[in-house]
Amino acid sequence: MGLLERVGTLVRANLNDLIDKAENPSKMIKQVILDMENQLLQVKTQVAISIADQHMLEKKEKEHEEKAGEWLRKAELAVDRGQDDLARAALERQKASERTAESFRQQVADQRAQVLTLKSALGKLEQKLAEALAKSETLLVQHRRARALGKASDARMAIGDRSTIRTFERMKDKVTRHEAVSQAKAELAGGDLDERFTQLERDDEVDRLLADLKAKRGVTA
Repeated sequence: MGLLERVGTLVRANLNDLIDKAENPSKMIKQVILDMENQLLQVKTQVAISIADQHMLEKKEKEHEEKAGEWLRKAELAVDRGQDDLARAALERQKASERTAESFRQQVADQRAQVLTLKSALGKLEQKLAEALAKSETLLVQHRRARALGKASDARMAIGDRSTIRTFERMKDKVTRHEAVSQAKAELAGGDLDERFTQLERDDEVDRLLADLKAKRGVTA
């Protein structure tokens, strides 16, 4: 069971129901609180790791953006000196750096989403733990009184078909991954031809960028 799934189970837990079903309510509530504290520590650690990963990805994105700018300046210098071959090489490096920066930019977005998810889980777990700590003694008293009066509530754990849903989601993920692998194999099969056309397109783009740059710099062909 994954970390977020374990946290979700604890957050959804109905403390009244847990105590009603327990042979030893005092022991049960203490165990629930201990589980929450352990999971809270794990989530805090994971949040810290995820934030550190986000900062690393942001740094990589910035580095490649700066590299792209530096290669553009070198291309401009080469054009000013009439060295077209050198300018073309610099422009190719510029585009490569821009593509890498864009890749890191997407990873940063994904990592931010993960950090938000973990922070949300952390907040919910902290709230549930505070509730458990505040209500533990009251819940135990209520439980003893309810049993004494014969008014114990029926179990109402809203589990539903969550296990079935999770199984379906795992199957769906496997199918999606299988499709992605099959597509990747198909792309690899025609990779050489695709790469040749991609290179042609990149060469055309570099030629266009070189022409634009030379026009801006007032350099004639």
